[in-house]
Amino acid sequence: MQIEIKLDSTCTETKIIIMAQSMDDEVKVIVDLLSAQTPQLLAGFRGDQLEILDPANVSRLYASQGKVIAVTEHGEYILRQRLYELEDWLEKHGFVRISNSEIINLKKAKNFDLSLAGSICVRLSDGTISYVSRRYVNKIKQVLGL
Repeated sequence: MQIEIKLDSTCTETKIIIMAQSMDDEVKVIVDLLSAQTPQLLAGFRGDQLEILDPANVSRLYASQGKVIAVTEHGEYILRQRLYELEDWLEKHGFVRISNSEIINLKKAKNFDLSLAGSICVRLSDGTISYVSRRYVNKIKQVLGL
């Protein structure tokens, strides 16, 4: 394996290019190592202040008026990422997408009401009630083992 580093003062963002003959085990290991460098905390803004949020303290994330909002027991925080960017990373922390505009923390879910035809009502530990859209009902049932 060869490693080459090019420094360019005009470069504004670090870019990594992997050149290989095929996608072998070595390339997969490198990609996994580089992907694992995702930060383990969320940066949330409340007013002019940036606060570091532990995913375990976030009950839900939702999109509203073009912004992504994380809800914790201490209030709401605006995030700079989009829901689709957070979805895969948060899945490792027990989160699941329930609609196009909302992701919930399953560890903060108090109960699921399955009596509604074609939908599921979710009550979170903070009293918030959300609904799983029809598109995500099968995914929720799979996650819950139903």
